Amino acid sequence: MSLSIETMKPGDSARVIGLVAGDRGYRQRLLAMGLTPGAVFQVRRKAPLGDPIEISIRNFTLTLRKSEAAILELEAV
Repeated sequence: MSLSIETMKPGDSARVIGLVAGDRGYRQRLLAMGLTPGAVFQVRRKAPLGDPIEISIRNFTLTLRKSEAAILELEAV
């Protein structure tokens, strides 16, 4: 079942199953930061209005804008 990062709460974990079509440069940037298919991450914090979102992946912390993170295809872990 597909999952959206917008609906995830702090402490929730998900696995990246792919990236949807979008800005190629930004897709490459996300891949370079470790958001590759199969990578598992955990939502650490969300700003009061839900943007940005801080995640923990591969032993580092990454902060993404909600609109930018929307290109991630996720499944619950």
